[in-house]
Amino acid sequence: MSPSPVSSTPILRRTLLWSAAAAVALGVIAGVIGFAVAGANGLWSGLLGVLLAVLFLAITGASILFANRWFGDPLYVQLFFAIVLGGWLLKLGIFIVVMIVLSGQPWIVPMVFFLSIVAGVAMSLIVDVIVLVRMRLPHVSDISLPTEVPDDRAPGQSAGGQ
Repeated sequence: MSPSPVSSTPILRRTLLWSAAAAVALGVIAGVIGFAVAGANGLWSGLLGVLLAVLFLAITGASILFANRWFGDPLYVQLFFAIVLGGWLLKLGIFIVVMIVLSGQPWIVPMVFFLSIVAGVAMSLIVDVIVLVRMRLPHVSDISLPTEVPDDRAPGQSAGGQ
């Protein structure tokens, strides 16, 4: 597969990879704290909160990466926004269904669940900032500049000669 011509692709890939690694670490921490606070129910509440936070945050990055596959297509802008908006609507729908299903579950420890979601969102924001600060992206990207301006030659002068 050829590298993507879109300059944001490496940043999004690295963000998703680092977020996955940080989510595993955060899942262990949330599970241990949840288990210490509320036993097995706290463990599952902490793990589920981190999983949901990471899933919802990854949907946006993954949808942008998916939409970048159509870069260069005449309908790229429309496809890009349709795919990203579709990802957001999918995220909203999943969130509403999950919250309705989990609202009556006796094994959910609400405070552990809530705090693990907040920790997952904070972790994702921290990873995003670190990746963006360390990656190099020019201010003007995804453009090719001409190598020579035809108007810069004197009349009657050839392109390669004196």
